[in-house]
Amino acid sequence: MPHDHDDFAVEPVRGLPEALPEGEHILWQGQPAWWPLLTESLSFWWVAGYFTFLFAWRTVAGAATETWADAATAASFFLVLGLIVCALLLVVAVMQAKATVYTITNRRVAMRIGAALTMTLNLPFRKIANASLGLRKDGHGSIALELMEDDGARLSYIMTWPHVRPWKMKHTQPALRCIPDARKVAAILSEAAETAVSEPVIERVPAARPVAAE
Repeated sequence: MPHDHDDFAVEPVRGLPEALPEGEHILWQGQPAWWPLLTESLSFWWVAGYFTFLFAWRTVAGAATETWADAATAASFFLVLGLIVCALLLVVAVMQAKATVYTITNRRVAMRIGAALTMTLNLPFRKIANASLGLRKDGHGSIALELMEDDGARLSYIMTWPHVRPWKMKHTQPALRCIPDARKVAAILSEAAETAVSEPVIERVPAARPVAAE
């Protein structure tokens, strides 16, 4: 009997592991677009081109000792293998895009990522040193977040891939990858971060106890 099932129905707020504290509100939520994620993060065209090259190379090499038709038939193994690999990459891209939720609030950036093993990254604005925007001609883009290192915390590149800035392995930069209308989202993030950082931080310090005179 068919029925609808939401794997994240236990979330009190979509994309977040717990309800927002008082004074915090969501400014933007979004997900990666699966096609840009496939072509950029998963190198779809490079993989397709690699197997096409193997097919062409095997066909030309085989034509030296057999007919072109026989050589192409023998080399078609690489095309079949390439189609399988590309299909798997497509499935991964769709699953990653569907499972991911990026959230920007007035205090932090939250990233619910991972298709098989789901995790949520909470990145307060005061822990973000810089944000850089990579923009495509179609308006999609990625926003990479450079984190401060004063607290010694390090993110795993492998655990957070593909939601990271490529090749920044030593100092992993989590990223909002392949999001639509990235310029507008970057403006929302920039304004929220500037506002949050400019607010004074008030810490409660316990009052000192009076020292009894001897």
